[in-house]
Amino acid sequence: MLRFFTLAGFVLCSLVPAAAATTVDIYYIDVEGGAATLIVTPAGESLLADTGNPREDDRDARRIFEVATRQAGLKKIDYVLITHFHGDHVGGLQSLSKMLPIGKFFDHGDSVEKSAAWTAYQTLSAGKRTSLRPGDRIPLKGVEVQVVAAHGEKLARPINGGGPNAELCQDARRKQPDPTDNAQSAGFLLTFGKFQFLDLGDLTWNKEHELACPQNLVGVVDLYQVTHHGLDQSSAPQLVRAIRPQVAIMNNGPRKGGATEVFETLRNSPGLQDVWQIHFSEVAAKGQNSEESLIANLTPAAECQGHGVKVSVEKSGKYTVTNSRNGFSKTYMATKPRP
Repeated sequence: MLRFFTLAGFVLCSLVPAAAATTVDIYYIDVEGGAATLIVTPAGESLLADTGNPREDDRDARRIFEVATRQAGLKKIDYVLITHFHGDHVGGLQSLSKMLPIGKFFDHGDSVEKSAAWTAYQTLSAGKRTSLRPGDRIPLKGVEVQVVAAHGEKLARPINGGGPNAELCQDARRKQPDPTDNAQSAGFLLTFGKFQFLDLGDLTWNKEHELACPQNLVGVVDLYQVTHHGLDQSSAPQLVRAIRPQVAIMNNGPRKGGATEVFETLRNSPGLQDVWQIHFSEVAAKGQNSEESLIANLTPAAECQGHGVKVSVEKSGKYTVTNSRNGFSKTYMATKPRP
């Protein structure tokens, strides 16, 4: 009799549709100093921004595959955005494309540097590639994704409540122009209800300056993916203070990114509550790393187990950040002040 009711219950449950997803989930996948950020919408569509490093053992591609299939439940990646064509951002693509079907490809336009990674990308994306320009929108169902920078260009006018930013620009300094593909990075602003998320790839200092001065072109955001892994070639203070993030997530490696200067810039930003890290930074000054509960990987690269960070966002603006290493979670609420 018990078996009958269990079987009947199973059949009944199988006839009830699964509850529709209501959150946007953002997965920060550990590719140890590269970048791989997977976004899954309530409509079930996916956008993967960057694909990690090229590896003979396919480590980064396998880590993306595991998160995409086992955690996010995906059978394909709808869109891949390559922010720029350096190996730590596009290097895992060739292996990943053999593991999961990929729908369409977005990028900033042709690379300004010749490389094997750029050549391979052209072959893989042939017939399915779109080059973006500032102001373009990526057609990801259930959210709004607007391009704010691409191919060395910026938005023509402020969005998201941005506007004049003279006070923060008065003493803003510049650095030497960057001739590499970093400065060409495609960056985007994702909006879901009251929540905003900014990812600028590896956009470098002077190009960040152009997004902040003389006008703040991107407005205030809730979640900021720390530009360029937390290297001090990026995260210009005038930009960080203009966007006033509530939470910052740094996709650094043990010895890549996580610079002392960047930690100082973040923690001097008004309204910042927490900095989450993919790795403990071995190059930061003593006391600069966040508390251990906010760091996904504490060990050197040779011992790394590839833990990540997940952000789950509700349309109300409530969002929860979770460390996969220890299960620690913290919930925030988008405040939505605009300049």
